[in-house]
Amino acid sequence: MIIIKNGALVTPEGLRRADIALDDGKIAAIETHIEPAAGDTVENAAGCWVFPGFIDAHTHLQCWTGMDWTADSFETGTRAAACGGTTTIVDYATADRGVSMDDALAEWHKRAEGGAGCTANYGFHMAIAEWGEDSPEQMMRMRDAGVSSFKTYLAYDHLKLTDAETLRCLEVVRDLDAVLCVHCENGDVVNELQRQVLAAGITGPEGHPLSRPAEAEADAVSRLLYLASIVGAKVNVVHLSSALGLAAVRAARERGQQGIFVETCPQYLTLDDTRYLEEGDDGFAGAKYVMSPPLRKPADVAALRGAVLAGEVDSIATDHCSFNLHGQKDRGVGDFTKIPNGGPGIEHRPVVMATTFEGQLGPVELMRLMSEGPARVFGMWPRKGRLAVGADADVCVWDPAARWTISAATQQQAVDYTPYEGMEAHGRAHLVYVNGVLAARDGAPTGERPGTYVRR
Repeated sequence: MIIIKNGALVTPEGLRRADIALDDGKIAAIETHIEPAAGDTVENAAGCWVFPGFIDAHTHLQCWTGMDWTADSFETGTRAAACGGTTTIVDYATADRGVSMDDALAEWHKRAEGGAGCTANYGFHMAIAEWGEDSPEQMMRMRDAGVSSFKTYLAYDHLKLTDAETLRCLEVVRDLDAVLCVHCENGDVVNELQRQVLAAGITGPEGHPLSRPAEAEADAVSRLLYLASIVGAKVNVVHLSSALGLAAVRAARERGQQGIFVETCPQYLTLDDTRYLEEGDDGFAGAKYVMSPPLRKPADVAALRGAVLAGEVDSIATDHCSFNLHGQKDRGVGDFTKIPNGGPGIEHRPVVMATTFEGQLGPVELMRLMSEGPARVFGMWPRKGRLAVGADADVCVWDPAARWTISAATQQQAVDYTPYEGMEAHGRAHLVYVNGVLAARDGAPTGERPGTYVRR
């Protein structure tokens, strides 16, 4: 048995001074004092916060995006996640056109179970790139396989569904008591603006945000929410990036619409579109931040931070989709539309949130956004996302006094940069347990790979 003593347990009601015991993959006891027996492992967590393991419900590992394979495999990505305090990820399995959901799920299981194994736990959403007569039956089989959330796109020609197809998908989602995650950008508008921006001679990374304005996001968010309202389905607006998109969410909620969940990401809460003008790397440094939706204006960052503080955001995820700057993103020199979209973040999400919201979000709020919130939205509660006897032994012992500098040179992510290079980090995942096994200590892996598939 592992006994973590003298820590401050982070619960929805506040911090609780107590010891916690882990045994056989579960939380075995929580008491003011737990006396160790012979053979028990004891860790002193004095001065630390003890969180339920963090959950990142938006990742893209070992994934072909239509341009290239992501830099991080399930092996490297889950190792990086655990080193930062994240004990469970939910990755986007994708049924590309011509591929059944059954085959896609089998392929993602193969990817996750291959290599040297996963350090963190993993579940899957199922992304649907085409709609057919048998799609409802396929979705039912996914539900039986432990996939309780799906994804569709309103952008990207090779992925997006029509509004009519999205409506049909929402009807099935409703009937399955599932959640539909949606990439909200007006794809037709993006295609036309990309053409216009390139025609104007703007070919560098600075053209990316010009071709994907906040209005394109807000239009798609509003459209999705009206469609969901028609059928009464639950939806998760992924990677919300703009004040205009937030206004569309608020308008739907003010109409009384239920079942709206909002996710945003650390990059949209900390970085703005001036990054696309960043110098260095032969004038191509801005490609680091080519992700969709793009980084927005400082006013958008402020609006989203305000929404987080007001409790309007249900979860913080990363949309981790890593590509190396050298050898992958730099293939888009001369045409920003050829830069692979995505950025890394799976390792640094907890500390970026804790650091940049220091004095504004306490441990309970961080727990709600990164543990309890995603567990509830995505069907893992009460097994995950809380510290309770009988819950899974996914635990992050967090040292709020730790000070260190984020750097690509020391990260576990298998990519050649981090968007948070040079940030002085306040706090660190001191001990990270996955299914009761110590997977990481002070940002370094222990070599254990206890991650397993999470049926939701």
